[in-house]
Amino acid sequence: MKLLAVYAHPDDEAFGTGGTLARYAAAGLDVRLICATRGESGKITDPDIDPDVDVGLLREAELRDACRALGIGEPIFLDYHDSGRHERTRYDDPRALMNVDEFDLEAALRPLIAEHEPQVMLTFDPHGAYGHIDHIRIQRAATAAFWSAGSVTKTPPRRLFYNAMSADRMRRMQASRREGPMAGLDPGLYGVSEDSFAAVLDVSAWVDAKVRAIRSHRSQVGPRSSFASASEGEEGWRAFMGHETFTLGGARGAFPQPPVDDLFAGL
Repeated sequence: MKLLAVYAHPDDEAFGTGGTLARYAAAGLDVRLICATRGESGKITDPDIDPDVDVGLLREAELRDACRALGIGEPIFLDYHDSGRHERTRYDDPRALMNVDEFDLEAALRPLIAEHEPQVMLTFDPHGAYGHIDHIRIQRAATAAFWSAGSVTKTPPRRLFYNAMSADRMRRMQASRREGPMAGLDPGLYGVSEDSFAAVLDVSAWVDAKVRAIRSHRSQVGPRSSFASASEGEEGWRAFMGHETFTLGGARGAFPQPPVDDLFAGL
């Protein structure tokens, strides 16, 4: 069995699905990650890092370290550019993900799906977790490629899952991280109801691996980051990590009665 995760930036894989990736890698599955960009527009939050560092190369190395922490294969980069956010938005960069034609992005994913032949794919929910344009772009492309992969392989993926968060959990996270990327968002829009979940995975045995992966992204979780300033401290945010939740983005064939505790249930 094979699992393929498709995300936009280094660290996307660790926060939303790190426990899931580590769980299936530990079970002996072939787990691979496609990352659309190298996170070149990421804000450096560790003052000990040289401010003149090549951010793309740094974050690529961090992602490779994170993949090792999770026990998964080397990341596959699509070589697009991070669109950035706020004052770092790259409006004029034609390679920025926000400026790439969505059909071209879908086309870039199809041969990789055919090469790796996953039964299960993972990507963002339709709102891109917190509305980042790159998250939304790669989510749309991954969803489209899930369906169009049948044009390039006789064994297209069977299931597509979106990592999603309940509205209640989002409210609790907002309360603990008032300056995080979810600050000010409407949980009724960006979160989902509990009965929306097709899969709820217990990943408590892999929380340490997930934490190591998150810490591998040193430039993004340094002392100046919202993650580091969470009001409940490390032990508090660890409590959020024991379960990872997914809605169903697509399926070929039957799906068991949800919620399942295994993305491959019935396959």
